[in-house]
Amino acid sequence: MTEFLMLSLVPLLVAGLCSLSCALLGNFLVLRRQALIGDAISHVALPGIVASFLLTGTLAPPAMLVGAGAAALITLALIELIRRLGRVEASAAMGVAFTALFALGVLMLEWSGASGVHLDVEHALYGNLESLVWFEGTRLTALWDPQALAGLPPQLSRVAWVALLVSLFMMLAWRPLVLGSFDAAFAASQGARPGLTQLLLVVMVAVAAIAAFEAVGSILVIAMFICPPAAARLMTDRLSHQLAWSQAFALASAVLGVVLAGHGPGWLGIDAGLSAAGMVSVVAGLILLLACRFGPRRHRAAPPPG
Repeated sequence: MTEFLMLSLVPLLVAGLCSLSCALLGNFLVLRRQALIGDAISHVALPGIVASFLLTGTLAPPAMLVGAGAAALITLALIELIRRLGRVEASAAMGVAFTALFALGVLMLEWSGASGVHLDVEHALYGNLESLVWFEGTRLTALWDPQALAGLPPQLSRVAWVALLVSLFMMLAWRPLVLGSFDAAFAASQGARPGLTQLLLVVMVAVAAIAAFEAVGSILVIAMFICPPAAARLMTDRLSHQLAWSQAFALASAVLGVVLAGHGPGWLGIDAGLSAAGMVSVVAGLILLLACRFGPRRHRAAPPPG
């Protein structure tokens, strides 16, 4: 029990909360055919983080969150500008915008000499789940001991607040989100303001993604935005059921991924460790693969030509 409390409890909670939050928002990205916005935000976070460091001189999470969030909003405006002026598809405009801004972030690093600001493999890709050790969790009573709870890794409280914020956003914006996802013109006629809803959705995606980067890395974030919602879409045609399926898939991916990363090699007699965030993403991908093969809605009628 002591080993579980110290080494496994916090990674499980952080991975679960991040997965649930990203999957919840990802349902509407999938419905709007904008699933790669999460990938775009993971790229444009770099110039925002560098800019916030140059302005504030700190790498504190609030400063990085504000900088990366501002970069995400600028990217959204740039995508819309490219799409309208260039008369290209949204996916093409998105590809141009987020690759250009990522390159700008790399140039800012080189020109400014801010070598301490970087998105390295460990933190930006694989995350930091294995290092989330709760040193005060030496006994079961630590779960209700205020002094022991104060020693919890700060990443847990951050992702918990983000999960709560995402849940509140979904409850308050449910009607315009649903209307705008299926028929933007009808939503506008009903006064649902689909443009504003789209902006708020992207902002929430940015907040969820950036808050999770330090703990779980961009691989898990991108996978959770896409895999559980896409798998859920293949299980049902009802939105409420799709949300429930996506949450179940996200939670299963988080739990199985963390457990397999920590104990899977040992079960096979291999003395090695695996990235917990990477394994969570692998499990999510396998769930999507199974849904593609066995999901009841995997065979959909092709749309009529024209």
